[in-house]
Amino acid sequence: MFGIDLVELIGTVGLTLGYLILFAIIFAESGLFFGFFFPGDSLLLTAGLLASRNILNVLILIPGLFIAAVAGDTVGYWFGAKTGPLLFKREESLFFKPRYLLKAQAFYEKHGGKTITLARFLPVIRTFAPIVAGAAQMRYRRFLAFNLLGGFLWAVGVTFLGYGLGRAFGTIEGVDRYFTLLVLAFFFIPGLPTLIHLWKENREKVLGWLKKRLRRGPVSEVEGRE
Repeated sequence: MFGIDLVELIGTVGLTLGYLILFAIIFAESGLFFGFFFPGDSLLLTAGLLASRNILNVLILIPGLFIAAVAGDTVGYWFGAKTGPLLFKREESLFFKPRYLLKAQAFYEKHGGKTITLARFLPVIRTFAPIVAGAAQMRYRRFLAFNLLGGFLWAVGVTFLGYGLGRAFGTIEGVDRYFTLLVLAFFFIPGLPTLIHLWKENREKVLGWLKKRLRRGPVSEVEGRE
């Protein structure tokens, strides 16, 4: 988390404040437009790892992270609903990047309500997706259903992934020996559901492109020899 050791952070500010900081970061990244720079995926995995070593209490951690994620998206939704189209005319600032908002809007237009769940696994887009949904006047009940599902899969799922890795490797020092595997887990596994969805959406295009390349391959070689 910004190069700060979570164990050191908790040791410095205390366990109670440490929990509150974790929850506040997840809340902010989930729906506050200035929270896009927080490292949510790695933070959840690290928190799960610390819980596996009994540094954090998983019974406090999991409900707190889930509530923070769902609440953050909800605030983002209502912020978007209140500001509406005016939000897209807002000038760029240190904490507001219109290009990220437009990126989330394009993703929402393509995937609809599923964006709220899928975006959980896409940094930056997950921050702006609920804001765009609110601005687009998505029905709140529908939004809430996708929000609860996405919040569970992301906040609970990724944290338990870190918890499982900690249990499997035994100690934090043991995790260091499998650094490459952890890097893959940090960046690949949280985004796996989205990758699967994108593959299903674009499978025909990709396969069609590959077939064309395969058919053209031998012809190109013959033409090259001539």
